Amino acid sequence: MFITSLCHALENAKLDYAVVGGYAVALHGAVRGTVDVDIVLALNEKTFNAAEKIFISLGLQSRLPVSAREVFQFREEYIKNRQLVAWSFHDPSTPQNQLDVIITEDAKKIKTKTIIIQGIKIKVASLESLIEMKTRSARPQDLEDIKALKEIKLK
Repeated sequence: MFITSLCHALENAKLDYAVVGGYAVALHGAVRGTVDVDIVLALNEKTFNAAEKIFISLGLQSRLPVSAREVFQFREEYIKNRQLVAWSFHDPSTPQNQLDVIITEDAKKIKTKTIIIQGIKIKVASLESLIEMKTRSARPQDLEDIKALKEIKLK
């Protein structure tokens, strides 16, 4: 399973990360279909460089011709002037293996919950952190996710 391979590699490298997006919503118990795994990383160049090596080792390729160093160094410019919110990866040999690194958030500022899947630790953004992120985004799918997450929170 792609998400477990990815998180196992991030855990082994001791990188600060959190799963966010549709997978996080589903891991909290809401019914949510998604293909790509969304994560956030600690916003520092060392983490971005180490993560890029992990992604490549998993067979992933960046959809943009940019390196981890460039994404980190020009992050603010990419966000402000190019409306880039995610550094996207895909596996050409396994198209369903897709990854978006959300560059507008810092994993160090996100509360996480550890979930174990197939013996692998997966750090997932907490319900509160997910709701905060999705509120800032305010895309239609995020607004639906917020409703589902709030229902889970009430249980």
